[in-house]
Order: sequence, then C-alpha cells, then structure tokens
Amino acid sequence: MKSDKHWLNRERLTVYPRIFLALFLILGLVWALMSKNMLDIKGKPLGYDFMTFWAASHLALTGHAQDAYKIPLLSKAQQLAVPASKVAYAWFYPPPFHLVVLPLALLPYMAAYWAFMLSTLGGYLLVLRRIVQGRTAMWCLVAFSGLWINFFCGQNGFLTASLAGLALLTVDRRPILAGVFIGLLAIKPHLAMLFPVALLAIGAWRTLITAAMTAITFMAIGTATLGTAVLKGWLVSLGYARLFLENGSLRWVKMPSVFVFMRLLGMPVSWAYIAHCAVAMAAVIVVWRIWHHCRNRELRNAALMTATFLVSPYVFDYDLTWLAFPIAWLALDGLRNGWLRGEREVLVVAWLSPLLMAVIAEALKVQIGPFVLCSLLWMTYRRATAAASMTGALASDSHADQFETVP
Repeated sequence: MKSDKHWLNRERLTVYPRIFLALFLILGLVWALMSKNMLDIKGKPLGYDFMTFWAASHLALTGHAQDAYKIPLLSKAQQLAVPASKVAYAWFYPPPFHLVVLPLALLPYMAAYWAFMLSTLGGYLLVLRRIVQGRTAMWCLVAFSGLWINFFCGQNGFLTASLAGLALLTVDRRPILAGVFIGLLAIKPHLAMLFPVALLAIGAWRTLITAAMTAITFMAIGTATLGTAVLKGWLVSLGYARLFLENGSLRWVKMPSVFVFMRLLGMPVSWAYIAHCAVAMAAVIVVWRIWHHCRNRELRNAALMTATFLVSPYVFDYDLTWLAFPIAWLALDGLRNGWLRGEREVLVVAWLSPLLMAVIAEALKVQIGPFVLCSLLWMTYRRATAAASMTGALASDSHADQFETVP
C-alpha cells in the first residue's frame, strides 16, 4: 500500500485532540453553569435520556415496572427525577435493560447519573486500552466526539460498545466468554444483529449457541423479576417505536441510518425502507465476506462494528460511541501496512461525525451518517480484500515451495 508524507502527522494528532477536548470541557462547564433547576438553556433536563432510565427504575422499584411503557405514567416518574421538566421521553427497552437500570432510583437523579455514566465510561476506556495504548492514542480517544455526545445525553453507548468490543476481542481465544458478551447485548438487541452473520461465516458454533442461550436466559430473568407485563409492554412498544421513527416524532437529525436519510429527502416510508434494506443487505454481504475470507481480526472487527449501523434503521448519534473501535483497528492496520489515498481523512470524518451530523442535518436537511459509515465500511472491505489476497498468495507460494522440494 502507498505511504507518503501526510498533513495528519504526529504533531497534529497530539494538538488537535487537545483542542477538541478543551472545547468539550468548556461546553460542558457552560452547559452546567447556565442550567437552572437541572434544565439547560433549551429547557431540556441535564442528561435528558438518563432521566428515562431513572424513571423506569423508580417505577420498577415501586412495583409498577410495566408502567414504563405508558408515556403519561412514565412522564410523572420523570418529573420526580427533574421536577421542572416539561418534556416526556418514551421507553422502548426490553426487560434485560430494565433489569440493568433497576437500582438507579435508589440514588437521587444526579448521583445516579454520575454513577452510571462514570462506571460505564470506565469500562469503555478499559476495553479500548486493550486495543490501543500510548499517549497520542489516549488523547484521540478522550477527545472523540462520540464519547462526549453519549456523556451529555446520559445514554448507554459506553455499555453496549464495551460488550461488543469484549465479544470481538475474545471470540477466537475464549469463544464461550465471547458468546456471553454477545448475549448480554440483549439489552439492545438490534445492535447485535450482525453477530450471528459473522459467527456463521467462521463456523463459531459454540459462541453462537452460548450467545443465544445467554440472551434467552437474560430475557427470562428480566421477565421473571419484573413480571410478564413488562415483556408484553416491550413488545407493544416496538410498534410505537416504528411509528415514531416513520413519522419523525424521533429526532431524525440524530439518527445516522439510511432510512432517515431517505425520509429527510422527502421519500415515502415504503421507498425509504426499500433503500435501507438494499444497503443493509449489502452490509451483511460485506461482513460475511470479510469474516469468511479474511484472517485479519482487526479488519473483521472493524467491519462488524461499522456495518451494525447500516443494518438497523433505529440508531442514534450516541450509539456511535462504537466507532472508536473500528477507527482504532483501522488506524492500527494503516500504521502497520501503509495508507491509501483518502483513508486517513475518512477516519477523521468518522471521528467527528457524531458531533457534526446533527448540525449538518439541521442546516441542510441531509443526514451524512450513512455516507460516513459506508465510507468506513468500504475502506475496511478494500483492506480486507487486499489482506485476504496476500494471505492466499503467501499460501500458494508456500505450497509451491513444498512441491519444488519433493525429489
């Protein structure tokens, strides 16, 4: 692969992340100082998505877990967390995640927010340190826009990214443990849809079976603990989630899916689904081919974590905390094997995309998320194809050498 002097040198990799980190810290400080009664200047609660987690926990602890799926009742619980809040958020999570957030309301709202966010962030950073180390890499990581978007929203991106990352890091050496991590993604099952494709491509049956059993067990424990009404409520809520996605009740500017891209262009729902399904099928095929033919674990993992956001139409900017992993794996492969033209720019745009995509969508009515994700997946596929070809060539040379030594 080609290698040349590039504007993104070590010095800039050190300076630019520090600038962005300073900006995020200043923004966070201003955000907190200008808030009143735990509401920001726009009237939204601090850590607004986390308010829903706390409210669902409160309802469950008071014996009314199923009421989390009823927006008027959930709204009353949310006002216990932030009394000044006038907004209501829906709850579409399955029983396993309801079980995870169960203890949160034992603490006051802000104490619970910090406990949840800092603990999941710690796990996220520890998993990423198993992939990249060094001062420059850490600066890039702590200034990653996806990290800060998730933190400000009070969401679970750190937790889901950690589970997915751990699963991929252990799938070869500890397949049973990897299956457990995949199964725990039952807290957000639409983010685990590509794991069966990848596991079937490499014949990882133990991991696949373990993942299925873990997910079923986790769902059963959550249902047994919280009641069957919670399971029924979740299944009913999926219809509302689809409706809110289709009619724009959810904030499309924060959703980097092909479906949303088409809807922002004014396409009818049916055509938006057709376009989304076409891209999703292409992403599934790419993941299958990479996992089936390429032995490079970093490229395999990068493909799966990137393509996940091209498969489900229901994804948000805070879910893009996952992108730190493919960015890291692709950067390592680039440093090891050289870069092709434009690849480092793709990584920079991916690093900034969680921050920029909502701003651009608000201004231009164009969702750039799918373009960034497709570019990242194409970069991964191109590298994986080259790696697979090289492995095949080396294997052929090895066989040829063995043949020539036969007397």
